[in-house]
Amino acid sequence: MAPPQLTAEQRAQALEKAAQARRKRAEIKQLLKNGSLSIHDLYEQAEADPVVAGIKVSAVLSSMPGVGKVKSKRMMEDLSIADNRRLRGLGERQRAALLQEFS
Repeated sequence: MAPPQLTAEQRAQALEKAAQARRKRAEIKQLLKNGSLSIHDLYEQAEADPVVAGIKVSAVLSSMPGVGKVKSKRMMEDLSIADNRRLRGLGERQRAALLQEFS
């Protein structure tokens, strides 16, 4: 199946929308890293914003202060969270367990 044919204007709009989403995700990860945003606040934002809800859990965890890639991977394994899981895809128990880790 071929990708949809977009006009130059539609392609430019799609590229700008994707760039805005990347900038927003990067900004959120930076806020998490410097402690300006808590994981509790992040979940509240994810309820209303699909861009935030689409952030991978592994990216969120490795952006937390004191948590790197190895520790975040271990934490995800301990909480039975798949590597490719996004915030919107977490179950209630997984979400509660993650919140508990950072409270």
